[in-house]
Amino acid sequence: MFDYETIRLIWWVFIGVVGIAFALTEGFDFGVGTLLPFIGKSDVERRVIINTVGATWEGNQVWLVLLGGAIFAIWPAVYATLFSGLYAAMLLVLFSLFFRPAAFDYRSKIEDPRWRKSWDWSLFIGSSLPPILLGVLVGNLILGLPFHFDQDLRAFYDGSFWALLSPFALLCGFTGVLLTTFHGALFLKWRSEGLIHARATNTVSALGPMLLVALTAVTLWVFVGIDRPEITQMAATDAPSNPLHKTVIAHGATWLQHFMTYPWMWLAPLTAVIGIALAWWLGKGESRMGAFVLSSLGITGVALTVGFGLFPFLLISSTAPGSSLTLWDGTSSHNTLLLGFWITIIFLPIVLLYTRFVYRVMWGSVTEAAVLKDSHTLY
Repeated sequence: MFDYETIRLIWWVFIGVVGIAFALTEGFDFGVGTLLPFIGKSDVERRVIINTVGATWEGNQVWLVLLGGAIFAIWPAVYATLFSGLYAAMLLVLFSLFFRPAAFDYRSKIEDPRWRKSWDWSLFIGSSLPPILLGVLVGNLILGLPFHFDQDLRAFYDGSFWALLSPFALLCGFTGVLLTTFHGALFLKWRSEGLIHARATNTVSALGPMLLVALTAVTLWVFVGIDRPEITQMAATDAPSNPLHKTVIAHGATWLQHFMTYPWMWLAPLTAVIGIALAWWLGKGESRMGAFVLSSLGITGVALTVGFGLFPFLLISSTAPGSSLTLWDGTSSHNTLLLGFWITIIFLPIVLLYTRFVYRVMWGSVTEAAVLKDSHTLY
């Protein structure tokens, strides 16, 4: 039905959709967990905050599993290079995520303030560290990672964990946790009442300008101070994957030139800035749903900006540009992509519809009265 070139592009879109779904849903989960020790002043207030995401956080986290599985199936070279080269960093992300299910499930088992406070801070760590580390990962995807392939297409990673923590990558990590915390504050405002609602509104008001400044700083740094490689000779886009069949040269700071070549791509950063700015403007007032929807639109714009900026690269090599992986030379076989396409076409809409159903059933403001009344089934 689709030729090899077309199905590769379709899968780039599919995986982008999964990545955005993860950022939007797990993003507000992370944000709510990050805000838990600061907005919740009493035990019952913290229970209210936890239960705003209590019914859906597990389902939201599945998007991360789906993203990793999709990369493994569709872009095995990317999976092998990224997960083996960044093994320590990936394990750190996973270990930080381990705090979350334990904190959700065990926090209310014992009515001891010290016990519950310890799990509250565990949930804070498990919610704030992953967006920082994933932001650092995005920063390194933009900078490029030190890897190369030999003639047998074996990947060799030439860097270290500490080399990932460059100033630009750390700025991206800081921006990542700001973004999820801002998004989570808007979600918490939408689903809470009284003092928690008021504190979430104040948090939105304070974080909005910081987030806009951070995003502006990252964008200017990328456009002015970071090189982007240029493909001078591309292998056939419908041929079997082999990253060494193309010619890539290190170039000057050409990220801006890339967007100027494709003017329609400017819609992504404009959507990001306008969405977050309007979310902040409305969120510091009385808006609930509108501000959250605009925040979601802004996050989508941020994700699209990164994807469009890297296109067609998936992984840029900073030490051997010719080994950089693109969506045309880093995929599985044509038959694998077609099989995965039909599985996705059938099951992804079912997942989305079920997710919509769950949110509709579980929706509504979480109040202190409801939490105290239903102490056995709520967190």
